[in-house]
Amino acid sequence: MKRIIISVFFLNLFIMPGLILACTNFLVTKGASADGSTMISYAADSHIRYGELYYSPARHWPAGSMVTIYDRGTAKPLGQIPQVEYTYQTIGFMNEHQLALGETTFGGRSELVDTTGIMDYAALMFIALQRAKTAREAIKVIAELVDKYGYASSGESFSIADKNEVWIMEIIGKGTEWQVDKKTKEKTNSKKGAVWVAVRIPDGYISAHANHARITTIPFENAEKCISSKNLDNIFNPEVEVVYALDVVSFAREKKYFTGSDNEFSFSDVYAPLTFDAARFCEIRVWCFFDEFADGMDEHWDYATGKNTGKRMPLYVKPNKKLTPQDLMNAKRNHLQGTVLDMTKDAGAGPFGLPYRWRGLTWQYNGKEYFNERATQTQQTGFSFIAQMRNWLPDPIGGINWFGVDDAGTTVYVPFYCGINRVPKTWSEGYGDIVTYKDDAAFWVFNRVAHFAYLFYNRVMPDVQKVQSELETKFAKYTPAVDAAALKLWESDSTLAREFITDYSCNTGDYVVQRWKELGDFLLVKFLDGNVKQEKDGEFLRNPWGYPRSPSFPGYPDEWKKEVIENTGDKLLYPSTK
Repeated sequence: MKRIIISVFFLNLFIMPGLILACTNFLVTKGASADGSTMISYAADSHIRYGELYYSPARHWPAGSMVTIYDRGTAKPLGQIPQVEYTYQTIGFMNEHQLALGETTFGGRSELVDTTGIMDYAALMFIALQRAKTAREAIKVIAELVDKYGYASSGESFSIADKNEVWIMEIIGKGTEWQVDKKTKEKTNSKKGAVWVAVRIPDGYISAHANHARITTIPFENAEKCISSKNLDNIFNPEVEVVYALDVVSFAREKKYFTGSDNEFSFSDVYAPLTFDAARFCEIRVWCFFDEFADGMDEHWDYATGKNTGKRMPLYVKPNKKLTPQDLMNAKRNHLQGTVLDMTKDAGAGPFGLPYRWRGLTWQYNGKEYFNERATQTQQTGFSFIAQMRNWLPDPIGGINWFGVDDAGTTVYVPFYCGINRVPKTWSEGYGDIVTYKDDAAFWVFNRVAHFAYLFYNRVMPDVQKVQSELETKFAKYTPAVDAAALKLWESDSTLAREFITDYSCNTGDYVVQRWKELGDFLLVKFLDGNVKQEKDGEFLRNPWGYPRSPSFPGYPDEWKKEVIENTGDKLLYPSTK
């Protein structure tokens, strides 16, 4: 039997540790978007995640091909599953049919990790993208894979969206309980599989999840709209809005996690009991997104900050405006601004208003434990994206993966159409890695600028944001024209249309890398040694004889001077002022 070992692309995904409490997803339905598209966003936050744009072409597989699944944290092979006859093209976390997936890890009850499972969350995501065309089909693929091969990860929330619908699916394993066959003496796990629930976000609403399970009660009484995995084929009935594992409640009762009636059952409360950490580090990111675009979120502030965890936020809310991809880009850059927790306002921000705190997330001092805020915008993002799906266009043109590497605050989201035939070398998988520096790799180019910005944040960021806005605004304005040209080509030659969007996406990606390298050079010159050189429209100024004009010396803000004085007393007081 011929065996096809899973690509390095998959291997890199499966072996990356450090993703716990690490990601933020936003979800937007057609009726909540400005142009009728569906959208999901995802941030792959990890201290060792390398930002690169994965690409896997569509292909036919020989009969008998197998896929080897590797453990994400150790690279240990977990097992093999049969490959299907044909797999779809994927570009990042999106496929050629405008199906997109994202995830956040919520962990949940640690004893429910199945040590015998084969399918970890990353394998589920990319295999679903290779085998499914719609969100409902992806849910079915995931459910069947974990039922047959076991689930190898802790609790996980998936964003699953196609060009018409947006879903959240939450899943957790059932632990390991050995049983021995009396005849064969073979030992197997009697708890193989997972318990899960999937909910369609109603049209006109937005949702989010950020490392805590968010689905609560399940409307079991509505048999037409809520079905169990026993009738999984019925998921394709458009009336169905909720799907759940048949034993999602009975297993909780068996484990003595839950004793109430079915109508009282809450997936999140039972399988991922809420803690202060889950609220303050996770749910607050959901709150910030909801508060930006919906009314009435003040009543949930105490919940989101961990002061009153008894009143849960809704799974979804109705926005007070129609959202664009650019709205989601900006939402990825939230650092609690506009709240009393704004990370640029306390002493931890330093003299230059830095909205980041270097890990760990919690820390000790004088026998007490303290914590740093965990905002959506974070320095350790490997990559993030906004997947935009548009049902009025042919699939290869309709799907755009707005993709950025490194910190969302200092990245640029570049439009990569889902039907492209290749990705730019500087963005491609395997071009550098987290310990292999390449001076023209997109990830490293953006990191160079970000790390410079961290030195003098409130001085440098206006220049960064100027170019960031210039590029993202330009791409947004170009999109209708690119769509129209691609559609015109599609009508006569679909192959040429795909070459066109490939050229546009790749040229744009290359241009952004070059523009960002130039920005890095400019910033180094302008802010060298903590000074600020005089410039106008990007050109550094000279005196009438051609000599560079003297820089300014902005020094430190009064708030910082006050803290220094309070810390040092008269040690730094100039003698003449004593």
